[in-house]
Amino acid sequence: MKIELSRRFWWIATGIVVLFMLVFVGQNLLHVWELKRDIAHLEAEEQHYLERIARDSSLVEQLRHDDYLEEFAREQFQMQRANEEVFIMR
Repeated sequence: MKIELSRRFWWIATGIVVLFMLVFVGQNLLHVWELKRDIAHLEAEEQHYLERIARDSSLVEQLRHDDYLEEFAREQFQMQRANEEVFIMR
């Protein structure tokens, strides 16, 4: 007993396999694209924070000296000594 499969069956089977591949592989490709986009965003964020760490490290090193500490406090926080008038010009 020999079963013959028509061309129509093979076209339908091929269509189902292609549809299956498009659905599942397409979702994976979309997921991969989203992950690559997230990685690029995180790498840019990492670079930003590395630059900020370098800037803050140099500021901390400068603040270890009393002269710069007083200048920094006066400029950033408008601090003043007792009985002293400060004029801010911008």
